[in-house]
Amino acid sequence: MSSPDSNPPSPTTPDRRALILVVERNPAVQRLERFFLEQAGYSLEFASDGITALARARELRPKIVVTEILVPQLDGLSLCRALKSDPQTRATIVLVFSHLYAEDRALEAGADAFIVKPLDEERLIDTVSRLLEIRRERAGG
Repeated sequence: MSSPDSNPPSPTTPDRRALILVVERNPAVQRLERFFLEQAGYSLEFASDGITALARARELRPKIVVTEILVPQLDGLSLCRALKSDPQTRATIVLVFSHLYAEDRALEAGADAFIVKPLDEERLIDTVSRLLEIRRERAGG
């Protein structure tokens, strides 16, 4: 007989193995993203510019790259294009966010989703969870 505490996790429980690479130049926003995403059970790595992020994505193979558009050296849209055109990283989910309303440009660059800042915890977590679920369904489980 199983106790209520031994129920299996729901399908919406985060994949705790899901590594997310966050690309953000502002340390205060990095802290906020860390708080939101770690509380939800995700593993995180950070980069503060697009060139470093591209190298880290190739090295770490994160499930998701969450990037601001306005990051130094290689902006978020160029980073997205580079990730999606590279055979090593093209399957990486890319979530773009910005104060700029640039959803069309982000999607044209290959982003899987776009969020307008300011970041909202529920919207960020829901979007990440939804993108991971879609990826699992496409992969067959």
